Amino acid sequence: MFMTGAAFAAVPLYQLFCQVTGFDGTVRKADKAPDVQLDETVLIRFDTNVRGLPMTFRAEQVSQRVHIGETGIAYFDVTNTSDRPIRATAGYNVVPERAGPYFQKLQCFCFEGQTIQPGQTMKFPVQYFVAPEMATDRESRGVEEITLSYTFYPTQGFEQAAKADIAPNAQASGAAG
Repeated sequence: MFMTGAAFAAVPLYQLFCQVTGFDGTVRKADKAPDVQLDETVLIRFDTNVRGLPMTFRAEQVSQRVHIGETGIAYFDVTNTSDRPIRATAGYNVVPERAGPYFQKLQCFCFEGQTIQPGQTMKFPVQYFVAPEMATDRESRGVEEITLSYTFYPTQGFEQAAKADIAPNAQASGAAG
């Protein structure tokens, strides 16, 4: 039972690890914007996907050019095309992976699950910056383009995993019954 609970918890725990460390191109959450803005710019592209949900999800802009260290803001539209409320979470990452530790967000709808009512369209902002340290890092220096990719997926699986981690016996009996 412990192994089953651990298996369900592996995905959200791995995602948390990646978000904290920037591992595997995962974006970090920042507390404040940098004080330095460089002359060098980078093109930020936006990619949106939906997995297993009756909804549309799109970026209002395909790309933005920002100075390294400058705070940018992008908007995303999500529409629930079903006749029932949807609880969803957006997972995210950046490409190239070497830019992951430097692409940081101040505000994002992806930091928590979202509930979207039937037929409702919501506009979500993302406030971000590319940390100036990217320009001096030997591995990431010269990155001219970064793609920020989001995938909305049902939150239910992660809620079940959290419950399994807390009470694996209850989860196992619920799955069988």
